[in-house]
Amino acid sequence: MTQRKIRISTIAEAKDFVARASECDFDINIFYNRVIIDAKSILGVLSLDFTKVLTVEFSGENPGFEEFLDDHDAAKVHAVA
Repeated sequence: MTQRKIRISTIAEAKDFVARASECDFDINIFYNRVIIDAKSILGVLSLDFTKVLTVEFSGENPGFEEFLDDHDAAKVHAVA
């Protein structure tokens, strides 16, 4: 399992995240604290607190999905903000 820390700050970014996750043929979970959400669920992702760093856990490879994760890496986003 691979884990990445990301930040999502807008509804548009959340929609893009879910769209890219939905293209993957492996399970993806996104969580913080004790809340675990299926990353392919738009309602689940929109219910998350966008002020928090979110952890994404997955076990496959998909270039488009990983590009999104790179662009929203919590360390990079926090450094810019």
